[in-house]
Amino acid sequence: MNDGAPNGADINRIILESSCDALGFAMLVCGRDDTILFASRTMLQYFPVPSEMLLPGTRLRDFLGAVYDTGVRPGTVPEKSRRRTNREDWIAEHMALHWRERYENVERAGRTRWVSMRKRRLSSGIGILSITDVSDQKKRDEQLQTDLERVELTEEILDAQPNPICVKDRNLNYIAVNKAFCLIHDLSQDAILGRSAWDLVESDLAERFEQSDRHVLETGKPHSEAEHIVRADGSDLWVLTRKYRVGMPGRHFVVTCMNDVTDIAGWYNGSEDGSVASGGLQISDYSIFAPAQNFYDPFRALNVQQLVEAGSMIETLPARGSRVLLATADRLTEDRLVTRLRGSGLEACAVRNLDELTAFGMASESAGLKLDVLLLDGAFPDGQHVPTAWRNCPVLTIEADQDAAALLAEVFRVCAERPQASPLLQPDWSLSFEDEGAATVPVSQVDVLVAEDNQINQFVFTQILEGLGVSHRIAANGREAVELWHELQPALVLMDVSMPVMNGFDAAVAIRAAEKTKGQKTPIVAVTAQALDIDLQQCKASGMDDHIMKPVSPDMIEAVLRKFMPIKAIRTTG
Repeated sequence: MNDGAPNGADINRIILESSCDALGFAMLVCGRDDTILFASRTMLQYFPVPSEMLLPGTRLRDFLGAVYDTGVRPGTVPEKSRRRTNREDWIAEHMALHWRERYENVERAGRTRWVSMRKRRLSSGIGILSITDVSDQKKRDEQLQTDLERVELTEEILDAQPNPICVKDRNLNYIAVNKAFCLIHDLSQDAILGRSAWDLVESDLAERFEQSDRHVLETGKPHSEAEHIVRADGSDLWVLTRKYRVGMPGRHFVVTCMNDVTDIAGWYNGSEDGSVASGGLQISDYSIFAPAQNFYDPFRALNVQQLVEAGSMIETLPARGSRVLLATADRLTEDRLVTRLRGSGLEACAVRNLDELTAFGMASESAGLKLDVLLLDGAFPDGQHVPTAWRNCPVLTIEADQDAAALLAEVFRVCAERPQASPLLQPDWSLSFEDEGAATVPVSQVDVLVAEDNQINQFVFTQILEGLGVSHRIAANGREAVELWHELQPALVLMDVSMPVMNGFDAAVAIRAAEKTKGQKTPIVAVTAQALDIDLQQCKASGMDDHIMKPVSPDMIEAVLRKFMPIKAIRTTG
C-alpha cells in the first residue's frame, strides 16, 4: 500500500505534465494551506525562478517572492513608469487573488509578453492557476486597433479634401467615398457604398466609366480626363478626373480623384481685376470637357428653374427693352403691373393723371424717345381724351384686376409687330411727378452689390435686378465684395453668407469696420439657404440689417429694395 500511493501520484503528475505540453499552457496547483501540490515544467517558460521553487511543499508566498525578484511580474506597470510596486504589497495582492473563487485577466509579463491568467478555488480549498501566452493575439489586437485608427484618420483626411474622391474594388463597386463626392450626388455615404456607377448615373456614362476603370485595373496605367459635372443643386463643376490603381496583385483598387479646375478653366467676363461686369462664368474651351455626371434635378429647385426659364424666354423675345407707359390712378395697380413689366424685360413707368401724361409726352418727344405701348386704365381720369393725343402709339385699355400674364402676352404681341426703337437712343425714365421741388437723391455708381458664388443664383439675381431696372454688380466671394464696395459705394448689398475665400459674415464685418472711417452706412441684407437661429444671430452680430432666404424671387427682392432704398430712387432707375 505504501508503494501504491507514490506510483499513483507519479502517474497523475505525468498526465498533468503531458496535458500542459500538449495544450501549451502552464499549471500551478496549491493546497488549502497555500503550499504547492503541483507545478508544470512549463512554468519556467513564464517565470525564470529556481527550479526548486516548483517542488511540492513549497509555500506559495515563497514562490511569489521568487517571481517578484526575477522582475517578470504579471500585473505590474511597464518598466518606463516611475511607479514601482512594493514587494510585500505585490505578494499580498496575488495571495488574495489566489483565494478568489474565480479570477481571469490578461496581464503584461515583461516588456513584450502578455499572459492570460485563469485562477479557480475549488470547494475543497485547492487552488488551480493556468497561464497561457497570448502575446501574438495581443499584438494582432493592437495591430487591428491601430489599423482601425489609421482607417478613421484616412477617412477624416479624405472628408477634409475639397475635391471629390472615391475608391472602387475589383467589381467596380464603391467601397470608399468622401463628403465632397457625396455632395455632387446629393446622397449619403451609405446610399453610395456597395453600389456601382450603373446605379448612380445614366447607362451610357456608366459604360464609359467602367471602360476606363477596367483599363486602369488591367494595365495599371493612370487615366486622366477633363469632365463637366452638374451637381445635384444644378451648379457646374469643371474637373480634371484622374484614376489610379493601388493595392497588391489580386487585390487591386481604383482610386478616382476629381480635381476642381473651375477657376483655371474659366474667368469672369469683366475687368482685368476679375470683377464681374456683365455676369456669368465664361469657359475658355468647352470642347476639352467630356460630358460627365448630371445630378441636377429640376424638381428640387423648381422656383429657381422657373426663373431661369423665364429669363431665357425673355432674352429671345423681340419686345425686350420696349418702352411701356402705364396710365392709372390706382397705386396698387401701378405697383403690381410696373413691377411685372420690368421683371419681364420691358422699360416701364407710370403716370397718375392727364397732366402728368401730357407732360410725359412732351418730355419724351423733346428727348427723341418713342413710346411702344400705352396701357390705359379704364378708370383713368379724362381717359377719353388720351387716344387722340397718342395716335402714334398703340393704346391698350386695361382693367384694375387685369391678369398680368395675359397683359404681357398682348404687350409682347403689339411690340413684336412694331419696328423697334433705335438702339442708339438710350431710354430715360427719370421723369417723376412726385415732389417735383425736392432735391435729387444722390446716386451711387451702382444701386445693388450682390455677393454670390453660385453661378445659377448669380443668373437669377441678374435677371431680377435687370427686370426691376436696378443697376448692379456681382462679386463671386466675400473678399471681392469688400473690394467692390470700396470701389462702387453701392446703395445696398445683398450678401450670401456662405462663400469661398471670405464668407459673408466676415465680409460684412470688414465693410462695417471701413464705414467707421467714412461716416456712412450701407444696408447689408444677408442671403441664407435656411433661417437657422445661429445664422440669424451671426448675421446680426456681423452688422447685417436684415435677411432673406433662398430661392429668391422678384417680389422678395423688390420688397428689400423698397425697404432699404428710397422709393424715388427705385422709380427713377434707368
